[in-house]
Amino acid sequence: MATDGTNWAGNVTFSAARLHRPSTVDELRAAVAGARHVRALGTGHSFNRIADTPHDLVTAARLPRIADLDRARSTVRVSAGTRYGELAPYLHRHGYALHNLGSLPHISIAGAVATGTHGSGDRNGNLATAVRGIELVTADGDLIEVDDADLPGSVVSLGALGVVTALTLDVLPTFDVRQHVYEHLPRTALEDHFDEVFGAAYSVSLFTRWRGPDVEQVWLKQHADAEPLGADLFGARPADGPRHPIVTMSPVHCTAQRGEPGPWHERLPHFRLDFTPSAGDELQSEYFVPRSRALEALAALHTIADRIALVVQVSEIRSIAADDLWLSPAQGRDSIAFHFTWIADEAAVAPVVAAVEDRLIPLGARPHWGKLFGLEPALVRAQYPHLPAFTALATRLDPAGKFRNPFLDRYLPTPALPS
Repeated sequence: MATDGTNWAGNVTFSAARLHRPSTVDELRAAVAGARHVRALGTGHSFNRIADTPHDLVTAARLPRIADLDRARSTVRVSAGTRYGELAPYLHRHGYALHNLGSLPHISIAGAVATGTHGSGDRNGNLATAVRGIELVTADGDLIEVDDADLPGSVVSLGALGVVTALTLDVLPTFDVRQHVYEHLPRTALEDHFDEVFGAAYSVSLFTRWRGPDVEQVWLKQHADAEPLGADLFGARPADGPRHPIVTMSPVHCTAQRGEPGPWHERLPHFRLDFTPSAGDELQSEYFVPRSRALEALAALHTIADRIALVVQVSEIRSIAADDLWLSPAQGRDSIAFHFTWIADEAAVAPVVAAVEDRLIPLGARPHWGKLFGLEPALVRAQYPHLPAFTALATRLDPAGKFRNPFLDRYLPTPALPS
């Protein structure tokens, strides 16, 4: 959260009457118990009002840092406010890694998990799929461990169940990664070799500005001991130097490229932790489409490419493995995510977002919970078969609706609250 009470992008000014910054779990419990309505705030990287409330906000950013490795179980328990860029070096020093990271290492673990944030990779689930345990504060201030039976509904929870204080994550042995950037992948080659392109490395991202027949860049992040990539990727050629996802910007703050090996946490994100990435003011939207319909989605978006190009800074296309988390945008299906970094002009962007949604929603698209979207609530709800079960879980853990806000009231069914 910025010091002036806005989110990271500056497009949301929080309306909360109070912001609590507890330095102990007991202080957090007291803040939650004493609030009429309360929402948890992460690092403010959401672009909509999912975290906003006119009542109380609470952040776990000042809670004591926890990083307890359990080598026997291959897990680590961490405090909720920890950023991925803080945890990753610790894990690497001790010989461990997470299965994946998002584009930015700057985001808080609890916030990323709660909204289904992800990296890329055909076999990689979103960041929430690493969660094996959750500790949270409930509406009356109690500190509980979420039961294993409730875990699928409690990981991607949009903050509706309580304020998370700690998470237990799966870890694996550390590994090194080489990152390569290829340029000018012909659209026809992508269509003809879609699975081969996304299967070419551990993590693959496509970047385009929708301004021509080619995908401008393909970022491939492969295990350092994998077979070296060739000089041709279905017509795309290796970049002759480092690149930024937005081709007009300097790559100085991007993670190392050109096949230079390095630790997983210094290659899987696109940006380094010591840089706050931004092309300036921006807005973001993202939609998860079933992988089986990804080529249809690509073709549909190309019918409005000229409109997208006028207001987009860059668009990223990634693959995410299916999971069993009830409110995850990849629940039950392998997905391809179409991400849009827009210019900071909501009036100009809104009709293009609507046009994108008109083309993707018939293909089963689910919006990223933390990005901008304009879909009618019924269309969002229809995409989540476990929504009734989640509503029952929220009603049980928060019967008076203390953690609800206008965003949740709009997009999720309102539990039956006491009169």
